[in-house]
Amino acid sequence: MTTIIKVCMGSSCFARGNAKNLQKIQEFIDKYNLDAEVELCGLRCCNNCSKGPNITVDNTEYNNIDTGSLIDVLLKHFNISE
Repeated sequence: MTTIIKVCMGSSCFARGNAKNLQKIQEFIDKYNLDAEVELCGLRCCNNCSKGPNITVDNTEYNNIDTGSLIDVLLKHFNISE
């Protein structure tokens, strides 16, 4: 089953941290060899700018997400313990 990760790349979310979050997601995918299991895509705008940065993982939207909480979400989603 493919996990779909959508990263809002609207100007507000991008400036508030999704530029770094996108990099962290790609590093996570590479570190855990998840290329075949993940579809990573960017969105123009989620229309939820006041709650950004916004990321969606398999239809669950995460708001105000920073790199620390992002890694926690990904670890939990993929059942990886460090």
